[in-house]
Amino acid sequence: MSDHLALAHQYMDGVASGAVPACKWTRLAVDRQLADLARPISTDWPWTFDAQRAVRPCEFIELLPHIKGKWAREGRLIELVGWQCFILTTVFGWVHRDTGLRRFREVYIEVPRKNAKSTLSSGVALYMLTADGEHGAEVYSAATTRDQARIVFDDARGMAERSPGLRYHCGLAIMQHSLTVAQTSSKFAPLAAEGSTLDGLNVHFAVIDELHAHKTRAVYDVIDTARGAREQSLLWNITTAGTDRSGICYERRTHVTKVLGGVVDDPALFGVVYTLDEADDPFDRAAWAKANPNWGVSVLPDDMEAAARKAEAMPSALNNFLTKRLDVWVSGESPWMDMRAWDKCGAPALRDLSAFAGRPAWIGLDLAQKKDFAAASLVFQDDDGRWCVCTRLYLNELAIQESGNAHLAGWARQGYVSVTDGDLTDFDVVADDLRQLCRDFDVQEIAFDPALSMYFAGKLIEEGLPLVEIQQRSMFFTQPLLQIENMVLEGLLRHDANPVMAWMVSNLVVKVSKFNELRAPTKERPENKIDGPIAMLMALGRALAAQPAGDLDDYLASFAPAPA
Repeated sequence: MSDHLALAHQYMDGVASGAVPACKWTRLAVDRQLADLARPISTDWPWTFDAQRAVRPCEFIELLPHIKGKWAREGRLIELVGWQCFILTTVFGWVHRDTGLRRFREVYIEVPRKNAKSTLSSGVALYMLTADGEHGAEVYSAATTRDQARIVFDDARGMAERSPGLRYHCGLAIMQHSLTVAQTSSKFAPLAAEGSTLDGLNVHFAVIDELHAHKTRAVYDVIDTARGAREQSLLWNITTAGTDRSGICYERRTHVTKVLGGVVDDPALFGVVYTLDEADDPFDRAAWAKANPNWGVSVLPDDMEAAARKAEAMPSALNNFLTKRLDVWVSGESPWMDMRAWDKCGAPALRDLSAFAGRPAWIGLDLAQKKDFAAASLVFQDDDGRWCVCTRLYLNELAIQESGNAHLAGWARQGYVSVTDGDLTDFDVVADDLRQLCRDFDVQEIAFDPALSMYFAGKLIEEGLPLVEIQQRSMFFTQPLLQIENMVLEGLLRHDANPVMAWMVSNLVVKVSKFNELRAPTKERPENKIDGPIAMLMALGRALAAQPAGDLDDYLASFAPAPA
């Protein structure tokens, strides 16, 4: 049997030294554990590492058989590798010095497919059902659909059927839709949002599988709130990357990265993300092991090579390769913007517009009254001649309350969205901001769509504001879509790092005409708002069109690398 603590420390030392390929978030997760192990017990740090409890789930899982593929045919038992021992010993090893209760109450593991995350999770679920010492334990595999919920459950059931010791020594009863232990009144069952009220739960352990596929936060919230009566319940989230940055998965991922980055202190949360670093080329074979900790074990180089060739040859396969094989979050099924490049262009200092007062500027205006945002995007050039984008977003309080975006209320509290009273967005607030911007800047034009805002615009035109009608058609949008994308990829644009705007940019997809290659911005679902980017496209479209052709060419050429 393996020395699981030695394997865990060998893995951590390899990550820390660079011998084991790892991304930023994996390195930070390892650094966190190494730092915690070095901390002395104090009033602020009541946790101690219990080596015996750390290895118990590892020892248990290695007594379970493989149930699929070659290793199942050969009758082999599960053999844990370093990264799995690191996770298990960290999660189960930390206990309170006085009560002996576990420190970690929630786990978030983000890792690509084929890294045996369902096998690991099934083993942990069986351990929590039969060997954790909890009476009346309720263990669930939860998902949005019953088929998805059964993946982890069916794997655990298959392991149990091939493990007579669980029946003879633990009294485990195996049924089609549940596993039970009569002597402790414990049970394990799949749990799906469909066909179930999800009420009346008393959760000791729950696996939420493929969290990125959850379109609402209902399952997560029900499971999370159903753990209150348990002293050391554990919520185990496993997922690959996805496309929905407004959902519960990306919310939890964001929280995990803040904890790993030291921005937020949450000692009850364990999280690790296996992905690429921002600068990595997804087709660089040397980077693939960063995202796939089971590289060479269950993730085979030949299979990855085949998937990469398909992604390179077929653009429609690229997003699937990025999300499922490399755990890279993408913007949508047919994304406009490379979000990693967009994030690199963020400049929070732009939020203080007073430093740029008096400059020539253009404004794009996209208005909506009920569930969509109103947006005003200001663009101007800085001292280096780079185009800068600052976007103000407005939404009424009812729309925020009813929104399915898990982040929106927090963004509003942080001031990234201007909230107006009632159930309609107050255009007077927008008008006041436009008047102030015109006083602070030399505003050349305010581009607006007359289909949505003619009456509103008429009042401002009477006041002398320079409003210009823009029909939101592909003939206008094609050039701004191409130019802004290129500017972002080249690092020639700056924006004010508003996370709501980033979410909207990630939602925007481009529809290309088959007849004339004209492009139009659109969104895949009504909840994927794109009002801010539309305002930006209008503003920068007019600003770039106002530049003499030679000026724009010279501007782009000035940033080109000098010839070797």
